[in-house]
Amino acid sequence: MLDQVTPLILTFNEAPNIGRVLDRLRWARRIVVVDSHSDDETESIAKAYPNVAFVKRRFDCHANQWNFGLCETGIDTEWVLALDADYILSDTLVQEILALRPSIEAGGYRANFRYCIEGVPLQGTVYTPVTVLFRRDGAAYRQEGHTQRVRVSGAVETLTAEIYHDDRKPLERWIRSQISYMKLEAEKLLSTPIGVLDGPDKIRRLVFVVPFAMFFYCLLVKRTLFDGLAGLFYAFQRAMAEAILALFLLQGMLRSRRGGASVNDGSGAGGGGEDSPR
Repeated sequence: MLDQVTPLILTFNEAPNIGRVLDRLRWARRIVVVDSHSDDETESIAKAYPNVAFVKRRFDCHANQWNFGLCETGIDTEWVLALDADYILSDTLVQEILALRPSIEAGGYRANFRYCIEGVPLQGTVYTPVTVLFRRDGAAYRQEGHTQRVRVSGAVETLTAEIYHDDRKPLERWIRSQISYMKLEAEKLLSTPIGVLDGPDKIRRLVFVVPFAMFFYCLLVKRTLFDGLAGLFYAFQRAMAEAILALFLLQGMLRSRRGGASVNDGSGAGGGGEDSPR
């Protein structure tokens, strides 16, 4: 199976992460890295791996960046392994992919994640499963608020082994990314009729509930309380992300009442990084 898989990675200033990701992909015949014109050492690190094809594209949105990678970079294998630049594969997951014998009906596989803080794996996470391995034909990404989803043809099954989400970029970068992402998320939530939103997004529209609830949900339900300082850091991180979203929601509601501009007026999200808000 592995010889029919091309890893595809998006990058923007991922020098603290990309080497650790590529180390776990040495089995791949070819890896495609689509870079949003990084100005750190990302390019030099990636090009040091002989199986990496490094392609630059000016960032506009994540969905377009992924679709460019799928269709415009010469990927010729049946399957694509789509990875953020802080997704670290375990040996167990690589062996599981090697042993896969997909049915004709199978269009893709989703993976669960073990979240890490400064390399420390946590007891639990609010990071939801992601479809990371899929047939290239018929696959396409679409933008949904701050994130992007891949649509595949066929059934999506779940892998047993987890992927480690281990982002080592500075905290300041994470905060800047949350501001960009949550502007987009607030725009989506405010522009969607509340009856169409799913349960979690309806709760987020309550604004004042989620930031406080998220902190204790991570500590108690996801058991990060038992992860010491790393678990406390994660709980504060998630609460802060929801607080940023709440501020943009409140701003949008206030502007709507007085007939003002939208949340994103004059300050749209930018950058091509893969700093996950989850």
